[in-house]
Order: sequence, then structure tokens, then C-alpha cells
Amino acid sequence: MESIFDDFPTPSSARLLGWHVRAVDVAAQTIEIGFVADERFLNPGGTVQGGFLAAMLDDTQGPALFSATQGAVYAPTIDFHVVCLKPARPGRFVGKARVVSLGKTIAVTEAELFDERGALVARGTFTGRVMEGAMARRG
Repeated sequence: MESIFDDFPTPSSARLLGWHVRAVDVAAQTIEIGFVADERFLNPGGTVQGGFLAAMLDDTQGPALFSATQGAVYAPTIDFHVVCLKPARPGRFVGKARVVSLGKTIAVTEAELFDERGALVARGTFTGRVMEGAMARRG
């Protein structure tokens, strides 16, 4: 599966999270990203610490917007609300995100994070400041 991320260097934070593109639908403005959480992500209770879940959600919603605009736009997060719905055990996760609204200065996205059994473990709503992307500068 080809995507805009094929020629895009993966940031070190995304590599830490085991980030990899599973599916992109430019027309629907959606994306699926895979993650892997190992023992480095655990809190004292043995579950994935909520900050890592938020990072996975953030690293899903940003690429949704970037891919939906073919790299013309990215939107650094200025505000987000995350709800952790159930304990997340170490393992594989799938993030699914969509663009809700894209204006001239503000973008709104949503993301959900599922464990390897398909259970929803966290969801988030994000607001970002619209910026010109790398692909817009190349043209």
C-alpha cells in the first residue's frame, strides 16, 4: 500500500511507539496506524501509562490530516482531550483517526485506540493550528 509516508522520515517518537501505517483513505480523510507497547510503557500497575496512550492517539490524528491533504497541511496540536476507557495491557494497538473539520487556521480531528483484541481503550479529540506542509512548499 502506497502512502505519502513512504518517503517521509519517521520521527524518533513514532519509532519508539512502533508506529506503522496500516491503511490510508485520502477521500474519507481517515487513517489506521499500528503501534507496539512493551514493558517500557508500563506504569506500576502493569498497564500502559496514559501518556503513552495519548501519544499514540496524537500520532494517529496528525497523520490523518497530513495524508488527507496530501502533505499540504499539518496542524501541531494546541489542545486535546483524551479519555482512557479501559486498562491497556502491553502489546499491539491500532489507532484510527479522521479529520472532522479543516479550516484556514484550525483543524479538528478525532482518534480512537484499540487493543489487539479489538477493544476500544482510549479516544481523543484534537485541535490543531493549520500550517503549510512540506509538500505545499515543494510545489
